[in-house]
Amino acid sequence: MSLLPLPPALRPLGASGLNVSPIAWGMWRLAEGGRTAADAARLVHAALDAGINLLDTADIYGFDGVGGFGDAESLLGEVIAADPGLRSRFVLATKGGIMPPLPYDQSPAYLSAAIDASLRRLKVDTIDLYQVHRPDILAHPVQVARVLDDAVAAGKIRSLGVSNFTQAQVAALNHFLTNKLVVTQPEISPLRITALENGEMDQAMMLGLTPLAWSPLGGGRLAAPETARDLAVAEALDVVAANRGVSRTVAAYSWLMAHPSGIIPIIGSQNPARIAEGAAALSVQWSREEWYAVLVAARGEKLP
Repeated sequence: MSLLPLPPALRPLGASGLNVSPIAWGMWRLAEGGRTAADAARLVHAALDAGINLLDTADIYGFDGVGGFGDAESLLGEVIAADPGLRSRFVLATKGGIMPPLPYDQSPAYLSAAIDASLRRLKVDTIDLYQVHRPDILAHPVQVARVLDDAVAAGKIRSLGVSNFTQAQVAALNHFLTNKLVVTQPEISPLRITALENGEMDQAMMLGLTPLAWSPLGGGRLAAPETARDLAVAEALDVVAANRGVSRTVAAYSWLMAHPSGIIPIIGSQNPARIAEGAAALSVQWSREEWYAVLVAARGEKLP
């Protein structure tokens, strides 16, 4: 049985010149439950101690429909301010372009102000990776590109990405950018394989984009399967999990990481032990037969 290659310990983040771990930690729930800066610091250290150096947040994280906009960034900013030496140990990624309750706004005035607001909350001079969070259909890509390029020229941002963009939207924005995109962040999991089959990952490989996968555990449904399809995928993952001595969660991360586009799953847990556990995915190798068995379960039909 021939095995697919393991991910490298560090991989290039597109053409940014930055090197990142093949798994990331995301902070969409960091501001929940009354967490303090000390709580946030423990989570940051859990990620760094596990060898995870790509930390992903967004200005919308913490918003509960009424308030809390920017809270996750602010908590991380407190962590950085209390221990400035941490900043050099990780690649800082954030996102913007959603303005509650509008919901999307990438007009030049708003997007420029959103970048500056993220810098203030994070208490940094430069964001390593800034991603447009969701596409604003009413914003012309040439205007969005101008704001982003200006921010790079001003030293506010090092590299650029998008999240939840279609292939056409990626191509349109990239066409107008001087500083080309290095990241695309769609939802990808063994339960959501659309991006693997609709050409998004092929475009990422063609353009040299690093895919970051949000919700890589299917919104928790891999842990608690809800349908016959969910259960079939979980069972296919469990075969490899049992053979490699890892959890289903780790198997799911490693299944994504085996894709040739270099998918980086974003761990969404705010539990230090689960963050540390995720790093075990770096040592799980898949055979083609095992990998395709999960894909077949996800499709719900045999390969042609």
